[in-house]
Amino acid sequence: MDQFILSSGLDEMCIGENGRISRKKPENEQTESNFKSKNLHAERRRREKLNDKLLRLRGLVPKITNMKKATIVDDAIAYISELQHTVATLQHQLLGIETSSAEGTVPKKDGIHIRAAERNKELWLQPDISVAQIFENKLWMKVIFEKKPGGFTKLIEALSALGFEITDTNLTTFKGVMQVTLCLQGFSRELLAVEEIKELLLKVVN
Repeated sequence: MDQFILSSGLDEMCIGENGRISRKKPENEQTESNFKSKNLHAERRRREKLNDKLLRLRGLVPKITNMKKATIVDDAIAYISELQHTVATLQHQLLGIETSSAEGTVPKKDGIHIRAAERNKELWLQPDISVAQIFENKLWMKVIFEKKPGGFTKLIEALSALGFEITDTNLTTFKGVMQVTLCLQGFSRELLAVEEIKELLLKVVN
């Protein structure tokens, strides 16, 4: 005898093989339980996706003051604001170069403007490299240099020769200037210091 169901006006009782009597769950309770289970799985997936995105964000922002979720977001916002300020500054400098270059086309008697434009151009075209350690063996790097044939390829080849693996890269160009942002893996202070890496790469892009 497998199971008997006793029905009353209030509940349905089940008698199992072991002779125990238990209350049969109404269908609405079973449906509610299944619904809660689906919600838990959906919430777990949502949190996993959020944690993955935070980890990726943490890898892109060079300065993380704390590993808390709110702090990572705040540091990312501050970093974006810093980048926006840098872009505005670079655009202003480029505008100054264009203005100086335009003034340099006047007759030779105005040689002061020509020399000033040449000095500004030489100053601006000096390459610049920023490096920050984001994890024990990972670096964030920003390289700004004059756009010229083969320049980007030489930079990538130099990084590979130094033993780095490029995990993320972003390349932008603007009026003869190239900016490359990279995330690198394989850094070891025992082999090369950050300043030594900067000096070597400056020779490559100069």
